[in-house]
Amino acid sequence: MCGITGYIGPKDGLSTALKCLHDLEYRGYDSAGVVFFNADGQLRLIKSVGKLIHLDEKIKDLKAQHKKVAIAHTRWATHGIPNETNAHPHHDCLNNIFVVHNGIIENYRELKAELIKKGHKFYSQTDTEIAAHLIEEKLKKENNFFSAFKLALKEIRGAYAFAVINKNEPDILYIARLGSPLIVGIGGSTSSPLHEYFVVSDPAALAGLAKKVIYLKDGQVGRLSLSGFEIGPARPHIEHLDLSPEQAQKGNFPHFMLKEINDIPNVIRDSLLGRLLPEKNLIKLGGLDMIYKKLKNIRRLEIVACGTSYYAGMVGEMLFEEIADLPVELTIASEFRYRKNSLRRDTGYLFISQSGETADTLAALKKINAKKLLSLGIVNVVGSSIARETKAGVYNRAGAEIGVASTKAFLSQLIILTMMALYMANNKSSPFKKDLINELGHISEKIKLVLRQSELIKKIAIKYQPYKNFLYLGRGYNYPTALEGALKIKELSYVHAEGYAGGEMKHGPLALIDADFPTIAVVTQNSIYEKMLSNLEEIKARGGKIIAIATKGDKMISKIADDVIFVPATLEPLEPMVNIIPLQLLAYHSGVLKGYDVDKPRNLAKSVTVE
Repeated sequence: MCGITGYIGPKDGLSTALKCLHDLEYRGYDSAGVVFFNADGQLRLIKSVGKLIHLDEKIKDLKAQHKKVAIAHTRWATHGIPNETNAHPHHDCLNNIFVVHNGIIENYRELKAELIKKGHKFYSQTDTEIAAHLIEEKLKKENNFFSAFKLALKEIRGAYAFAVINKNEPDILYIARLGSPLIVGIGGSTSSPLHEYFVVSDPAALAGLAKKVIYLKDGQVGRLSLSGFEIGPARPHIEHLDLSPEQAQKGNFPHFMLKEINDIPNVIRDSLLGRLLPEKNLIKLGGLDMIYKKLKNIRRLEIVACGTSYYAGMVGEMLFEEIADLPVELTIASEFRYRKNSLRRDTGYLFISQSGETADTLAALKKINAKKLLSLGIVNVVGSSIARETKAGVYNRAGAEIGVASTKAFLSQLIILTMMALYMANNKSSPFKKDLINELGHISEKIKLVLRQSELIKKIAIKYQPYKNFLYLGRGYNYPTALEGALKIKELSYVHAEGYAGGEMKHGPLALIDADFPTIAVVTQNSIYEKMLSNLEEIKARGGKIIAIATKGDKMISKIADDVIFVPATLEPLEPMVNIIPLQLLAYHSGVLKGYDVDKPRNLAKSVTVE
């Protein structure tokens, strides 16, 4: 992985493929490359290490006009170190077949050994290079390239999204998908007789280029040409893409991440629109209506997710149990898929993923679908794999999230989980439920009040820049808030941070505390406020510095904490939505102050599409 782009059409293939590649730059990568036909009909392969600007430098002096086919790739190293040799595209022995690939070929070692015995010479450490040589080998018996491509795919075990160019067919682009996303954008105009297709691994790259798309399904293989397309064996479904170029712009903000944090009030508004009906004391979720009777009959819920989505699931676990009186188990997707689970028909399985393409979460979903059990989804990307393969679910409505470290998508997940818990409790009337529904309508305004404190939070970030270790503490609903806050500062500032439940301090972590190990504590006034104060007193007694996230008007906290960020009061189950904002801003400012690229943290990718 990480980014695939390809183009075939009447325009300049090189510049078009590179433009799409730049639009995928946010996903994270360590090298890049492109292969294209030049004006003389010759194939040119150019690679670089590091940012795309280095690839741009290498091609800036090339002739402006190029032929109509190109494929490009940004690589996030899995097999082999980041260098030009290991960068995609990869080719066969004769430099006729060029391949870009996302995913992992699990049986590449045995395939490579067989191909070496047959005389193939390998130059890279990657698993991807196998595909080019395997197609080359199949062509020795097949006269048709498409047939050879399909035969090669049958021998590959693992996950892949492929875009392939054949030197001897300069007007054709081949594609395939299994377990890793690949999308075909359909462009062109009525005035041109030539067809136009864009191939991308993320629909964000199609903003302003295509309004119609085909989301390739697992097992589909395609042949795109200037005269049309052939995709099978399943019949392709053309869908509308509603994505404007403005959604992928920073506007007046210095970074996408800061823009996306400031987008959160609008995201909450959009997530609630048409779903929150306070006048009727009701939640309306159209994506679940068709299975409402099934939902009423489940006796248990299991939430499956990774990373930030897992921490949202931790909040969801408490929401479903408290609001809907529904027992919940929460499992990390990478563990779920390999566990010998006790899978039950009276259980609903809820999969949470921002991209809808997270490899481990998708594999766990397939495990549930194979048993024909009830699968539900919360995803942000319309048409993504998890959205299509779950029986029912709810879209986040967070819009395109460009920053690798999730911010607004996390908030939208919390909103959706709260509404789902209330939806499941629709037949249970209580003052508590009514209060929650009413308070949801005020959350965006309360978050705006926190966002106004960005400069104060920046000053705190400056004060604590020298420190290399942080402890994040919370209890109840704010335990996952602390975990997510610790994850954010790790992602953006590259410091060591641990998230802990406050009550666990005496069971080991207290040994870490001294004057050089600050604590960031979520200590808002709720049912366990006094317990958190006691935990902070333990830290204070050992010389530990404390930054507190506290409820506005709290006079006690300033006597304990060294620095305080005040937030508006809200109902306890909704506190994570308000309390995570200062932690996101603290991580953002810390990363920027250190000079790091907070939109594209090192070693990370936006969508984790390989195991």
